[in-house]
Amino acid sequence: RVQLVESGGGSVQAGGSLRLSCTVSVEIGDETCMAWFRQVPGPEREAVAKIYGGVGSGTYYADSVKGRFTISQNNAKNTIYLQMNSLKPEDTAVYYCAAAPRTLSSRCLAPGVADVEFWGQGTQVTVSS
Repeated sequence: RVQLVESGGGSVQAGGSLRLSCTVSVEIGDETCMAWFRQVPGPEREAVAKIYGGVGSGTYYADSVKGRFTISQNNAKNTIYLQMNSLKPEDTAVYYCAAAPRTLSSRCLAPGVADVEFWGQGTQVTVSS
């Protein structure tokens, strides 16, 4: 069973930084889309950042975090990261790591939860003004 374990959440003042980590229990394949989502109270999760290492490799960022957040991947450690800088109160949410195995770049590097099969348990990020 694939498990994703997040760490690194916490509380920070506006303008501060946090780095989230997500360790996967299996090797991250090139055709696996790894992503960070966030959710405030409500039914929908917003795709914040995604990374894809297969054909058409690249990254995706929500407009709200472009220039402030950076997603990266360390395959040797089966870990992805989300570096969050210049945090704002509106970034407050539960952040989830997600994996979509055997998918395509065009489906990964876009908004939404296409092909996501595995989720982490979530980590709270709170930004105070």
